[in-house]
Amino acid sequence: MSEVREFQAVLQVIVSRLVHMISKEMKISDKEALNLLYSFKLYEKLEQEETKVWHLSVPTLFSLFIEEQETGNITFPEEA
Repeated sequence: MSEVREFQAVLQVIVSRLVHMISKEMKISDKEALNLLYSFKLYEKLEQEETKVWHLSVPTLFSLFIEEQETGNITFPEEA
């Protein structure tokens, strides 16, 4: 049970930083950035601990977010 809580805590930090970066780079509010992120497949993969996507850096996650936005696809790095 504590592993689940630890993962949720890590996920919250990652999502918070990613939302801030999306907001800053796209010049939209944090709320708009969060809603946008929630609608992407990237978020779906991010919240699944077993995918290990949460291991990626925030800048890498941001580039995957942009890739999905522009192409509809996500090309995960080998380490994911």
